[in-house]
Amino acid sequence: MVGDSKPPPSKRSRRERNHERNKDKVQSEPMEEQIWKDFPEDLFEAVIARLPIATFFRFRSVCRKWNSLLGAQSFSLQCAQVPQRLPWFYTITHENTNAGAIYDPSLKKWHHTTTPPLPSRAITLPVTSAGGLVCFLDIGHRNFYVCNPLTRSFKELPSRSVRVWSRVAVGMILNEGDTSYKILWLGCNGDFEVFDSISNTWARSGSMPTDIKIPLALNFRSQAVSIGGSLYFMRTNPDGLVIYDSNIGAWQQLVIPPPPQATDLVLAQCGSRIMLVGLLSRNAATCVCVWELQRMTLLWKEVDRMPNIMCLEFYGKQVRMSCLGNRGLVLLSLRSRQLNRLVVYDVERREWSKVPACVLPRGGRKRQWIACGTSFRPCLTASA
Repeated sequence: MVGDSKPPPSKRSRRERNHERNKDKVQSEPMEEQIWKDFPEDLFEAVIARLPIATFFRFRSVCRKWNSLLGAQSFSLQCAQVPQRLPWFYTITHENTNAGAIYDPSLKKWHHTTTPPLPSRAITLPVTSAGGLVCFLDIGHRNFYVCNPLTRSFKELPSRSVRVWSRVAVGMILNEGDTSYKILWLGCNGDFEVFDSISNTWARSGSMPTDIKIPLALNFRSQAVSIGGSLYFMRTNPDGLVIYDSNIGAWQQLVIPPPPQATDLVLAQCGSRIMLVGLLSRNAATCVCVWELQRMTLLWKEVDRMPNIMCLEFYGKQVRMSCLGNRGLVLLSLRSRQLNRLVVYDVERREWSKVPACVLPRGGRKRQWIACGTSFRPCLTASA
């Protein structure tokens, strides 16, 4: 008679044995409260300030003390010493205009945030940014809002003194060495105003020079770029740039011919360099090209192209391009009837990378179509 026999124990790998041994060791060595309660506060804040942004928000739910770090002046000083992170992208999807989808290029991950305290009845879209703040404008081009998408610090700007119901271009500047900011709106008829967060008012300083042709045929597909306190807007007829110097309140125009056969042109920046990104189509082939402005000759010089292997899927298709962020990293949306692609271009490193599809956490595998967006620097201490 053969009795019941148990199978021989399976042999565990060295990694599994070490994991089990370390687990028992951690469980047998609880944290000493006497030691950790005397941990230096400044060192504690220095460590927290250098954590990834997503990790910090998980830490906030641990206790009230950690949650109160955002309002501490000492924590703000620690954050100021941390090197600037890669810009993130705040976007709005076609499926839900009242909620934002934030893309973190360092982790290649989408974050779905709670809606900022914007008016629920109005459709508000991100139009520009500066530092860690994003500026929103309602679809009627009447009301402006500023918020930090990470902390949801929010402010509704006062009404403009000049009522312009047509579409306006918007730029934003963060004052150097200060937490204050300025926002400028520009209409095609030459009207403009500047909002100063210090005085909390709209004002118009100076006037448009007579040598700048009115009406302005502004390129609303292109977001403004800010370099050294100046805002650069793209225009046509004549082609070139309209520049506002916020330091002296003066306007200037540069006539710059566009690259031949290029379409869907948008401005970008990398440090003090002014870049141009657009589509170049020949026969059935379409490619994304990058140009840099040569300040001496006032001409665009091609400096890079999307790799051929990435351009192959555009062959034979009618592709349209829009820019969802143009500061250092450029987020491009490339769409046709057959495809919807998001691509990030690192201007300094000249690297192209595909962006994973934006999918809602509880939305199954349905991809979200990005409608518009802007880039911003993730900052925990930026306040509207």
